[in-house]
Amino acid sequence: MYDFLETNSLYIVMLIVLIIWVGIFGYLKSIDNKIKKIENSDK
Repeated sequence: MYDFLETNSLYIVMLIVLIIWVGIFGYLKSIDNKIKKIENSDK
């Protein structure tokens, strides 16, 4: 297991960063949807 982590450490870091970016994008998308819903309810 340690050999796998040692040889593929760059890919593991890139995967973690990708997961973080997807999470941030999903969070911003949900906030955008909530804001659109609030704006449409005022009209």
